[in-house]
Amino acid sequence: MPKSTSSNAQLPPPLGRDAALFLDFDGTLVGLAPTPEAIEIPPALVALLRDLSDQLGGALAVVSGRQIDSIDRFLAPLRLPAAGEHGVQRRDAKGHTQEQHAPDLVPILEVANELARVHEGLLVERKHAAIALHYRLAPQLEAVCRDAMSRAIAHHPQFELMHGKFVFEVKPAGVNKGTAIDAFMTEAPFAGRTPFFLGDDTTDESGFAVVQPRGGIAVKVGAGPSLALHRLESPRAVYEWLVQARDQLAGPKTAPSPTPDSPRSPE
Repeated sequence: MPKSTSSNAQLPPPLGRDAALFLDFDGTLVGLAPTPEAIEIPPALVALLRDLSDQLGGALAVVSGRQIDSIDRFLAPLRLPAAGEHGVQRRDAKGHTQEQHAPDLVPILEVANELARVHEGLLVERKHAAIALHYRLAPQLEAVCRDAMSRAIAHHPQFELMHGKFVFEVKPAGVNKGTAIDAFMTEAPFAGRTPFFLGDDTTDESGFAVVQPRGGIAVKVGAGPSLALHRLESPRAVYEWLVQARDQLAGPKTAPSPTPDSPRSPE
């Protein structure tokens, strides 16, 4: 499949009531930060997502590399359908959570921890079924991190190494955001709808590869090559697009009819 560039990708079309909306979290709904806990949630984001979920009949899900409990904490009190750890965890619209059995991550964790001990600026994130090695604070160590994590899984076909923005992550093989979106699309209220997926990272490409063949809309957030045929330039642009979608779905606002006792506007 050809990859689009920022120069030929189109702005996404309006969101219809028949849409199923899938949203990446970091770099899409919120700006990236030096560490996963340092992100800032726009004040009105939670209310915006709640409104859109209501307007779409609940067909709105967050599809993230984060764990679901982390998403819930930042979006409280919302508990949206969600896929965490790139699909290792998934909570459906009824609130039922499925989670893959955690593999033995101890050897991988030891490699990552030793690397972080030797090199300042590396951050090891232990997830349920994955190990993420963040090097945003030490970008010069990209090759060192890639080589070490590649060697750590060299004889373990049950794992795969995924490269995101300033992070290398070891996770179970064969699970990704695309498989998570596919699973959602077999269930109510997502089934039969037109899927929209917005994401900013290479880890979102598997999701783009799923929604476009379904006649859906894939939206790359930010610069860089992508399978996505549509693009928004930043999380701020995503927020503005979502606000516009909410307002369009709400329909035109009509002024209340005057009551017998209320003053009329001048003719």
